[in-house]
Amino acid sequence: MIYLALGRICHDCTSTIIKYLVSILIVFLQASIWAEDLDYEPVLPMGLDVSEYIVPNDNPMTDSKVEIGRLLFFDTRLSLDGTVSCAFCHSPRFAFTDGLKVSKGIKSQSGNRSAPTIVNRAFSDAQFWDGRAESLEAQVTGPMTNPIEMGMPSLEYVTEVVAGIRGYRVLFKKVFDREVNIEDIARAMASFERTILSGNAPYDRFQAGDTDAISESAKRGLKLFEDKARCNQCHSGPNFTDEKYHNVGVDWDGNTVDLGRYLVTGQAADIGAFKTPTLREIDLTGPYMHDGSLATLEETIEFYDKGGNRNPFLDVEMARPTRSLDMMLAMFEDKTNTSTELTPDEELAKLNLTSQDKVDLVNFLKALGGEGWQHIEPPDSFPE
Repeated sequence: MIYLALGRICHDCTSTIIKYLVSILIVFLQASIWAEDLDYEPVLPMGLDVSEYIVPNDNPMTDSKVEIGRLLFFDTRLSLDGTVSCAFCHSPRFAFTDGLKVSKGIKSQSGNRSAPTIVNRAFSDAQFWDGRAESLEAQVTGPMTNPIEMGMPSLEYVTEVVAGIRGYRVLFKKVFDREVNIEDIARAMASFERTILSGNAPYDRFQAGDTDAISESAKRGLKLFEDKARCNQCHSGPNFTDEKYHNVGVDWDGNTVDLGRYLVTGQAADIGAFKTPTLREIDLTGPYMHDGSLATLEETIEFYDKGGNRNPFLDVEMARPTRSLDMMLAMFEDKTNTSTELTPDEELAKLNLTSQDKVDLVNFLKALGGEGWQHIEPPDSFPE
């Protein structure tokens, strides 16, 4: 009986030692893969401007740093209950959005804004619909401690979780030459997000001289985009955004209003203003607007065709009404009062698009779907 007990003990010890040695070997192999850490050289698809590609001086991109960022981006262990990763709201399946009206987080809680795409965010400093994060590095940590999104109690706790995983400790030591910390977690994830690009769309090839790259309808849509429809007043440049904030009247026809950029700046001019999103991959990133209230491109064009929704802070590009602020606020609060007629110069600036115009605009917008992000997939495995 004693010999049998000793045999079982020895067998258990051997199994434990083997498992330990295997885990050490896995960590060693992970580190050896990244033995030579090369600078990451972004290859920008046609149509994007390398001079506008933002990489901070204190966070140069390397292949290994990008790979750590990819692991963290898809790792659900960065959420309190282990169910939500960054990719939960920014999925490659939906061109790095989630296809929902408003995003969901842990315990299926719903937020109050739609998830904007991460595509081409390397071309902007300020992030989020309201621009509250001054960089991608600042943006990536925000959802981690949001009680609705990933629910972590603190960034210190996030660091503890990541540092508690042997594989990550080895990788961070190799790439950053120091222990795991939240700043390097953010640097790695931001570096990965800067690789999510879209260009070389049919529109880009058309602009480069390929006259057959887009349809005749899309060509008419491009002319409308730059002229009658006035889309390029805000959707300008290679990334089709001016990176500014505008009030176009979204949700001012309801009972509550999201104050948008105002919550960041406290400036009255920013009430109801939100950042102009890129139109790259727009066909894949609906629903649209900060509240996801417009389900399709057709609905979105109808919204702009009518001139948006009248409100006291309507952007000048949408033809701000000429009445005083107090008068407009009173009109907004008393929606049942229809006795006061607007003068012609107070009417919203309607676009007066025809049915064919609207079809042509949609076809042009679909021609902004490109390439540069489709190869990105979740990791087959994560550090242990």
